[in-house]
Amino acid sequence: MSHQTAEPVSPTHRTAPRTAGHAVADRRDWWRDAVIYQVYPRSFADSDGDGMGDLPGIRTRLPYLRDLGVDAVWLSPFYASPQADAGYDVADYRAVDPMFGNLLDADGLIRDAHDLGLRIIVDLVPNHSSDQHEWFKRALADGPGSPLRDRYHFRPGKGANGELPPNDWESIFGGPAWTRVTEPDGTPGQWYLHLFAPEQPDFNWDHPAVNDEFRSILRFWLDMGVDGFRIDVAHGMVKAPGLPDIGGNEQVKLLGDGVVPFFDQDGVHEIYRQWRLILDEYSGDRVFVAEAWTPTVERTAHYVRPDELHQAFNFQYLSTHWDAAELREVIDRTLEAMRPVGAPATWVLSNHDVTRHATRFANPAGLGTQIREAGDRELGLRRARAATLLMLALPGSAYLYQGEELGLPDVVDLPDEARQDPAYFRGAGQDGFRDGCRVPIPWTREGSSHGFGDGGSWLPQPAGWGELSVEAQQGVPGSTLEMYRTALAVRREASDLGAGEAVEWLPAPEGVLAFRRGAFVCVANTTGRTVPFAAPGRLLIASGEVTVTDGEALGPADTTAWFTTA
Repeated sequence: MSHQTAEPVSPTHRTAPRTAGHAVADRRDWWRDAVIYQVYPRSFADSDGDGMGDLPGIRTRLPYLRDLGVDAVWLSPFYASPQADAGYDVADYRAVDPMFGNLLDADGLIRDAHDLGLRIIVDLVPNHSSDQHEWFKRALADGPGSPLRDRYHFRPGKGANGELPPNDWESIFGGPAWTRVTEPDGTPGQWYLHLFAPEQPDFNWDHPAVNDEFRSILRFWLDMGVDGFRIDVAHGMVKAPGLPDIGGNEQVKLLGDGVVPFFDQDGVHEIYRQWRLILDEYSGDRVFVAEAWTPTVERTAHYVRPDELHQAFNFQYLSTHWDAAELREVIDRTLEAMRPVGAPATWVLSNHDVTRHATRFANPAGLGTQIREAGDRELGLRRARAATLLMLALPGSAYLYQGEELGLPDVVDLPDEARQDPAYFRGAGQDGFRDGCRVPIPWTREGSSHGFGDGGSWLPQPAGWGELSVEAQQGVPGSTLEMYRTALAVRREASDLGAGEAVEWLPAPEGVLAFRRGAFVCVANTTGRTVPFAAPGRLLIASGEVTVTDGEALGPADTTAWFTTA
């Protein structure tokens, strides 16, 4: 009787230094199969003990990311900002906010990352600025008729005295998408558009100065050496001519059922064609990644045509339940939609705007991507681990959110006084509970903030956080951290994983997904019961206790396994 279980990849294999960064940067189309790790700077590592993460802190942890096995690091905004929306309200696109460091720190981080074989992708926020941006402050100070007001959307109000908003648009964060200003003479005046918080006025992308400014910003950071940009609200920017009413009473969400006058307008694509020309001037195969919330993956594909952006986040996949039939449908639709435009699919399970998938999967299906209940922690972690191995087996690029490799749950019981999500204070709109996925991650079992820094953390960490830390999981067989490291090492070694545009579906029991990619086979059991199946080869890694005896495999509930026939 022969018996096999998954064998871990040796630590020396996992942590071997990569080729020097300059040589890595020359690999063409690296982004097609890249694993990209999102760092939320506030919550990753604090170097100066003020309770807030910063760029020097990130620099000290770059070797950890190299050893984890990722290819690139995406940094959420660190620009100069009043922090009304955690840095997505930018006052100066060419400066680092002092809470995160300075431009020398940014330069050092980029250089260190490249020396470690890691690429750096930075956030770009082109839909709106901060209300403390110099353009907007001058537009207010100059009063009606100022040419600077044309760079935003200023409009007279409706009603006898202009007391009503110019149209019926609502903010994604809740409430009207318009705020009335007080003019320099003290009288109520025009209204300005903000699809998000009032501190985030929308740019008018019909104005040539806005286009010129962002082309210059792109060059500034490309000259600094960044390897690409993640474009915030990439489906925004362009508004329908005349800013027409929507006519409905229901609050518009980021991921709606159809095109609205301020999202996914066709005019955005001309902007990206101009940007692509700039990016292609630079060596090193730099990339654009779109945060494009669109109604369908087919609409998403428009953003990644050959002369536009390189990748777009697959929010349809992120929103899919842990269900074999639903997952297969969204995988097929995604691959089919990307194939005609020649773009790689992307896969993501968590980010800084949604409940961590270890908590989403701990709850019943159908509750959306913002969940306020802890649910069944054991079930959620089991499904999250299985979902990760499924995602990493699919063709294309995968995105990981900091801390998911530790199996972190959302912190659903933050006290109200600790919350900082601006949507939380506006009542309606986006649920406002994003702080739960932004709690600083634990590095050590002990300490004032479990190794995050020496001075506590800007959001309180829950009891038991230390037992989920890097220190607690490092080198522990079966830990979530070691599962991620092993999976990423296998993915890097296996030529049949990563890049590509198709999977070969295999027969499988109900509730089980099985597909082949060359000599590699992935089997994911999404059911709540153990399922026997014929082992398709040698077991490489599994998210749970899969065993193979005489060619017969037993897949426990909510478990994914990788096999090889080589």
